[in-house]
Amino acid sequence: MDRPTMEDVAARAGVSRALVSLVMRGSPKVSEHRRAAVLRAADELGYAPHAMARSLASRTSHFLGVMVSDLHNAFWAEIVDGLDACARDLGFELVINTGGRRPARERQALASLLSFRPAGIALLGPVVPATAIAGAAMQAPLVLVSRSSRLSSVDTVNDNGQTGSGLAVDHLVSLGHKDIVHIDGGGGSQAAPRRTGYLAAMRRHGLAPSVVGSEYTDTAGAKAVRELLDARGHHLPTAIVAANDFNAIGAISALEEAGLRVPADVSVVGYDNTSLAALRHVSLTTVDQPRTEMGRLAAEALIQRVRGERTDPVRHLLRPSLVVRATTGPPLRNF
Repeated sequence: MDRPTMEDVAARAGVSRALVSLVMRGSPKVSEHRRAAVLRAADELGYAPHAMARSLASRTSHFLGVMVSDLHNAFWAEIVDGLDACARDLGFELVINTGGRRPARERQALASLLSFRPAGIALLGPVVPATAIAGAAMQAPLVLVSRSSRLSSVDTVNDNGQTGSGLAVDHLVSLGHKDIVHIDGGGGSQAAPRRTGYLAAMRRHGLAPSVVGSEYTDTAGAKAVRELLDARGHHLPTAIVAANDFNAIGAISALEEAGLRVPADVSVVGYDNTSLAALRHVSLTTVDQPRTEMGRLAAEALIQRVRGERTDPVRHLLRPSLVVRATTGPPLRNF
């Protein structure tokens, strides 16, 4: 059967379509008798208002668009948890899509969200060019999570990646490590601050930095370790600071495939403290970002813009912390 329409409800209740519309919008201008008749007819037909169409028609929306860079990374799911909880508390619903960490696809995903005329949009770890972000911000309130912006029309929520990587290096140095390699996140969101933090911390400790190009995936982490094995042979680093938790897990997998023990032969630190890192058989030492809090702050910033409560940008920069688990320990060797 076709989806019942507002016209079907009007015919069943013996009223006009305009009156059905008033009832569905909760208007106080309708008598209780007629309201009851319309609601009874809607229930009998199984009619439910099409919320998106109603938003388009009325030019008001209670939907927030959310573009997630990578649906495979549990980090973003925990950000969405915080966004969703806050949005619901304030009377908004989320519409979610993904850009798959590819700029061209993210452009399409962003255009798709804008076509629904959402009240505002949150971009989680976007890799689209700044020009695309600026263009979108001209059409709807916009907040970025895990990406910076200088645009006054865009709000941002980030952790301090430089501090986070510094914490990882400091921890490894305190255990006695000197040969510490960073497997970085390439062009991924917030990879640059994490790389900068690693470099600064290594120099602060008087150690020679070494960066291996990679990406925010387990496959890329494993590939980076294989490149290290090919390039350095038996002179492997005693510790690795990985771009994120997925990257770290890929690195650990490749190390174990090569017959190396973690942390006895090589210590590994991740970044994000996703639910995956806390699993007992993983037990990954990692840098913690307050993910649910970041999602909540993003929703609040967006809804403040939507409601016209401010026009100045907010720049939330949260301090990360280190969670020590089983993948780090003192080195058995140092060259």
